[in-house]
Amino acid sequence: MNNAIKLAADIGGTFTDIVLEAGRQRWSGKVLTTTQAPELGVIEGIGLVLEQSGMNPADIGVFIHGTTLATNALIERKGAKTAFVTTRGFRDILEQGYEKRFDHYDLMIDRSVPLVPRTLRFTVEERLSADGDVLQPLDESALQELARQLRGENVKAVAIGFLHAYAHDGHERRVREILSAALPKDVTICISSEVAPEIREFERFSTVVANAYVRPLMAGYLHRLRDQLRDMKMDCPLFLMMSGGGLTTLETAARFPIRLVESGPAGGAILASEIAAECALPEVVSFDMGGTTAKICLLTNGEPERARKFEIARAYRDMKGSGIPVRIPVIEMVEIGAGGGSIARVDKLNRITVGPDSAGSTPGPVCYGRGGTEPAVTDANLALGKIDPAYFAGGKIRLDEAGAKTALQKAIGTPLGLKDFWPAAGVTEIVEENMANAARVHAIERGRDIAACTMIAFGGGAPLHACRLAEKVGVKTIIVPLGAGVGSAIGFLRAPIAYEVTRSAAISLDAFNAKAVNTLLQHMTRDARAVVEPALGKTKATVQIIADCRYVGQGHEIRVTVPAKSLNDADGRKLKAAFEAQYEQVYGLRIPNQEAEAITWSVTVSSLAKKPKRAAKTSAKSTPKPRSRRLIYDPALGKQVTVPVYWRFDLKPGATFKGPAIIAEDETSTIVGANFRARINSLGYVILEKAK
Repeated sequence: MNNAIKLAADIGGTFTDIVLEAGRQRWSGKVLTTTQAPELGVIEGIGLVLEQSGMNPADIGVFIHGTTLATNALIERKGAKTAFVTTRGFRDILEQGYEKRFDHYDLMIDRSVPLVPRTLRFTVEERLSADGDVLQPLDESALQELARQLRGENVKAVAIGFLHAYAHDGHERRVREILSAALPKDVTICISSEVAPEIREFERFSTVVANAYVRPLMAGYLHRLRDQLRDMKMDCPLFLMMSGGGLTTLETAARFPIRLVESGPAGGAILASEIAAECALPEVVSFDMGGTTAKICLLTNGEPERARKFEIARAYRDMKGSGIPVRIPVIEMVEIGAGGGSIARVDKLNRITVGPDSAGSTPGPVCYGRGGTEPAVTDANLALGKIDPAYFAGGKIRLDEAGAKTALQKAIGTPLGLKDFWPAAGVTEIVEENMANAARVHAIERGRDIAACTMIAFGGGAPLHACRLAEKVGVKTIIVPLGAGVGSAIGFLRAPIAYEVTRSAAISLDAFNAKAVNTLLQHMTRDARAVVEPALGKTKATVQIIADCRYVGQGHEIRVTVPAKSLNDADGRKLKAAFEAQYEQVYGLRIPNQEAEAITWSVTVSSLAKKPKRAAKTSAKSTPKPRSRRLIYDPALGKQVTVPVYWRFDLKPGATFKGPAIIAEDETSTIVGANFRARINSLGYVILEKAK
């Protein structure tokens, strides 16, 4: 085992990406995701890169893994049969939600259906105050009858969420203890005071339910994967990528799988952050397009924005408020159903629509030849000449170009009276506009000018569409890194080992109780270190502390950095000053003589990040020779043109050429639009710049 040899696997809805790194050498591959048993695809991909490298499984020092399994289970409602136990009177919180409409003027809105039906939501007598004082003792006598009901319903998971349990976890722990003894051993039990110990009952209850719902599935999968890795003599540490951009152990991931829901996209954001640092880019938009979804993330000063709340499985037009809210650390981004497998069709108004449903890996787009009948974005790209059918996914999947064209003509061309390449051109134009609109909206919501950003494009589909997307949103420079087709998996290898612990505890900043805060933060830091430090070895860890602050009486908070030291009472004034400065920056004013408070505290313990190598200046060199030429459709020209095809690894630093052109590699192809010029920088990245 060599710790310098690292392996990463990213399970997507369509492809499983594998990357093996040893020093400056890298091997990568793509295999179709084995949906029913995802570990099989991972094992197949590992075998592929080991064969490429000539290594043995025992040589691997670290294995880092990200998966969409939890996300897909929540979206497709394929988790465990789950019951919810709560305080009497709060049975319907999961259904009531925020008690407001996310769209005031649409009478036909669809809300997300709770993961637990009303028949499986149970209540017990108990009550706590907001300070954690016991107002009504727990009625333990009723718990045996509750256990009998749960056994009768044959539930496989139980979520426990009591009012104000974030302030006092005794009642939840006692119920778990009693139910654990009374229920079958294979029933998993989660308590909200461990999963999300924060204020706001609906979000806390929703999070613990989601965690319980996916835990049997995720724990089973992770343990099967661990066993199969051991069977192949790969006995190295296994880490899981979390939604917040850090890594955690298999044991912690199996306990809190809800933290993995955005693990793949988080890896992409980490990669974009490293590239931003290498190329000294202050404003960046990352564009990650895979087989199922496209992800847009904005970075400032090389860092993505982070949040404490995320919404899964939006039920109505992808609108905020229509999904399942979860309180987890997450990298802020927008994700839409626009990937290579997104299905194209003509709607009742004779409009081309793309997604959000995807053909996935089974059956996949029509061109895969696996039984798919509905054309997808990959079929359109193939029909337009953007993909070489002989070398797709490194030549491991031979594509049926004729089948793709036939399906496009039947589903799109004939209903709309289009022929030749125009059905495919219509599909790509619509999916690119969908992504552009999502990027515009996300930038506006964050108060950012997307046209001032440099785009970093990765994922199997992003380099194919990046130029057109950039033109639509006004971006003038695009970077396509090495290994772009497996970008998120590469990002896993750059992620720090980190874990965040969060607790709600209302502390006045005006009458600051430093002793109470220090005690709280010490306990939280201890809990975070217990997860991180066993995996760090001799590596030092850093501690970051954040307080969510607000004026007393307000319902929303602003995040303020807290010094990682023993605090004194004077630090309360400093925290209030920092809060008010940020408040004024956001809202344009301060509220005089108004008391402020910190509501929620978070402590993140992580490994030290390595400083990336800066890109050096390169002088322009002569245009390289293409390996072949291919007929493609260029939307900027509005017609088909024959363009040169360059092999990515023939291009040396300093190489420059003007589009239209194709840069081909095993996992993807970069389309250089007619309005762009390509050059290769010192790190081997493709830099696409809008021609003046």
